[in-house]
Amino acid sequence: MAEIERIKALKREVRELRHANEIARKASAYFAMVECGRRHKP
Repeated sequence: MAEIERIKALKREVRELRHANEIARKASAYFAMVECGRRHKP
């Protein structure tokens, strides 16, 4: 039974990490867009 609980915990951790990575990707894309906009202004 401990193995099943461990697997559940790991699956939950993977789900949370994927969610965090998605947020980081979106934030990175946003800040890259903002920075790119600054560079092109005279």
